[in-house]
Amino acid sequence: MNNLTINISDKSYPNSTNKTSKQVIKDLQLNLVNNEFVCLVGSSGCGKTTLLNILAGLDTKFSGNISLGNSQTAPKVGYVFQNPRLLPWRTVRENIELASEAKITTLEFLLESMGLATEKDTFPAHLSLGMSRRVAIIRAFAMDPDLLLMDEPFVSLDPPTARQAQQLLIDLWSKRPHKILFVTHDLREAITLADHLIFLHSNPMSVITEIPVSIPRKERLEAAKIEQFRQQLFIDYPEITALL
Repeated sequence: MNNLTINISDKSYPNSTNKTSKQVIKDLQLNLVNNEFVCLVGSSGCGKTTLLNILAGLDTKFSGNISLGNSQTAPKVGYVFQNPRLLPWRTVRENIELASEAKITTLEFLLESMGLATEKDTFPAHLSLGMSRRVAIIRAFAMDPDLLLMDEPFVSLDPPTARQAQQLLIDLWSKRPHKILFVTHDLREAITLADHLIFLHSNPMSVITEIPVSIPRKERLEAAKIEQFRQQLFIDYPEITALL
């Protein structure tokens, strides 16, 4: 896989009367390099989920083009939704196997990496929300995707559980690197996870600025480092303050 190139000139939705339309995305151009972890940061309702649905092929009604490299075969795209979407009548292992033909050794590695090795035969009703979200992440990783889309997968988790899930995600990604596009409106979460940040304006969506995260990954467990970087962003880029 080479770079992911996104060029969307227009994405609009008709209103209730179908006489006019609401433009959600306009002249959006992005380029992601291979194995890069990118966070999209913007206010709720700015069109981030719409963009992910376009990239996943779930929404084809837009003007523009998406290039996922020059491979002769269709790239594999994994998608982690806000809701884990686990089938309640299937165990953890069975939910993962539905989306992947990964070898048993691979599944065991993924379950171990996410702290769920002892829960492989558990049904979703007996999992906490945090555990269910980790299963959804494993299911996406098990596909060995070329591009992984993540739509606020840790939303509604309490702060300690969210921090644990973030670290587990980074640990897993570092062992099985690939391109990740992660949507969030939480700037601290974005700084903790990303190689670089893309800030988005709304009505319609467009890029305000792109900023690399310069904090070494081994230092991102320090809340003070994250907060210092965050405060400096507000000083250097005052235009992003209204988003958060």
